[in-house]
Amino acid sequence: MRSNNATVRILVATLIILGAIGYLAYTGVQANKSYYVTIKELDGMGNRAYTRHLRVAGNVEPGSIQRDGSHLHFVLMEQGRKLTVNYAGDDPPPDTFKDNAQALAVGTFGRDGVFHATQIQAKCASKYAAAQPGQKQAALAPPMH
Repeated sequence: MRSNNATVRILVATLIILGAIGYLAYTGVQANKSYYVTIKELDGMGNRAYTRHLRVAGNVEPGSIQRDGSHLHFVLMEQGRKLTVNYAGDDPPPDTFKDNAQALAVGTFGRDGVFHATQIQAKCASKYAAAQPGQKQAALAPPMH
């Protein structure tokens, strides 16, 4: 009788622990999930835009970057549409973040019409463009020891 009771207790404890681990894993994934949308799609999302963690990409509008300490304000453009972005993340913007750069903002869309980013990524299109026909590619320097 005792071994039967002990087995039931162990089984119940195991189920509780597995349930807790499953719940934590599920809520962690849900909290970190972000949807990629275009600026046009963002405009058409309605109230769902305010409740989701989103990723929005576009080109940085020339002259729109305003630095305020570690915060940035800028405008993303995509197919004639514009989105004002307010970045207040912990990391400084990348060196490639400048006018006309392709940028990706990760955050939430506010009811004020501003995208509140906690992360930004950027790349300079000219830096990564393929070499033109007849143009030599620069050789990589050997590693220094």
